[in-house]
Amino acid sequence: MATSVKPPYKIKPKGKHYYTIWKTLFEIDMKYVPIKPIGRGSYGVVCSSINKDTNEKVAIKKISNIFDNCVDSVRTLRELMLLRHIQHENVIALKDVMMPVQRTSFKDVYLVYELMDTDLDRIIQSSHPLSNDHCKYFLFQLLRGLKYLHSANILHRDLKPGNLLVNSNCDLKICDFGFARTNGLDGEFMTEYVVTRWYRAPELLLCCDYYGTSIDMWSVGCIFAEILGRKPIFPGTDCLNQLKLIVNILGTPHESDLEFIDNPKAKWYIKSLPYTRGIHFSQLFPQADPLAIDLLQKMLVLDPTERITASEALQHPYMSDLYDPRCNPPARVPIDLNIDENLGEHMIREMMWNEILHYHPEAASVNA
Repeated sequence: MATSVKPPYKIKPKGKHYYTIWKTLFEIDMKYVPIKPIGRGSYGVVCSSINKDTNEKVAIKKISNIFDNCVDSVRTLRELMLLRHIQHENVIALKDVMMPVQRTSFKDVYLVYELMDTDLDRIIQSSHPLSNDHCKYFLFQLLRGLKYLHSANILHRDLKPGNLLVNSNCDLKICDFGFARTNGLDGEFMTEYVVTRWYRAPELLLCCDYYGTSIDMWSVGCIFAEILGRKPIFPGTDCLNQLKLIVNILGTPHESDLEFIDNPKAKWYIKSLPYTRGIHFSQLFPQADPLAIDLLQKMLVLDPTERITASEALQHPYMSDLYDPRCNPPARVPIDLNIDENLGEHMIREMMWNEILHYHPEAASVNA
C-alpha cells in the first residue's frame, strides 16, 4: 500500500505531497492520491492512483535519477515526444507529466498514464482459456495500433507481449516507446541493439544495415503465435540459436529468399545450417482457425520484402468481420523522433522540461 509521509525538505514545495511506495518516495501533485503499487522495473516503480479533479484512475510511473544514465534519459525523452503527438485507442495515452520543482536540477520524472489492468504476457501465461474470438480481437487491436504508428512513420522496435497492456474487457493498448524511431533510409540508427531477442526479426539477427516497418510485423507474428500456442514460438538462447529455431520451423530458405541479407558472413551461416523441411503452423497449432494459420504464415516470412504489412493484415479474411477501414484513419503528420544520442545532460533536461510544459501551459509564462 501507499503510505503518506512527511516531506524530506524543511520547506515543502507548493502543490506536492509525499508517499512511500515499495520503499520509494513519491513526490506528487496534490490532485493525485496513490492506491497501490502495480509494477517495478529497472526504470523505477509504478503505482495506481486517483486523480481527484476528474475521479479517474491512472498509473503513475516514477523514473528515479533519470540523468544518471544517458540511454534512459533519451528513451524517456523520446517517449514524451511521441506520446504527445499520438492519439489512438490502441496506443497508451500519456495524460500528464508532473512539473518538477526545479527546472535546472530535477532528477526524477513522474509520468501519468491511463490505467490498465494487466498485460498480454500475463494473460498468455495464465490458465484462462483463450477462444478464437479472443485471439482475433487481440491481434486486431495490435494491428490497428501498429497501422496508425506506421502511418506516422514510426517503428516501435520492441513489440512483445509485456508491452501490450490489456483491460478486463479485452481492450489492448501498445506501450513502451523508448526504442521507437522514425523510419528512414539514412541508416544512422540501423545497427543498434533493438527488440527483445525472441521477437527480433531475421534481418536484425542477421545484422542487415537497413530495415523498416517489417521488423514490427515479424514481432506481431511471434506474438500471434504465442497467443495461439500459449508459449513463445522462437525462444532462442542467443542470436545464432534464435536463427536456428526460425529456420527449423520455417524450413531451409531458397537462394532467392536470402537476397535481402547484405552481410556475407550472415548469409553463409544460414546456408551452413542443416537442411530442414520445416514444420507447418497447422501442426504447431492444430486447434487454430485455418484463416489464422494463413495470416500467421504471411507474417512470419524470412524475407522482409515479402512480409505482410499491418494494413494488408487488417484486410486479411481472418480480420474481415472486425476491420472497417473507414474507422481507422492514418496519422495526420509524420513524427520526427531522431534525437542526438550524444546530447549532454543539460540539453536533455532542457528538452524534457519543454516537453513537460506542453502538459502545463499555465507554467510556460511563469518560467519564460
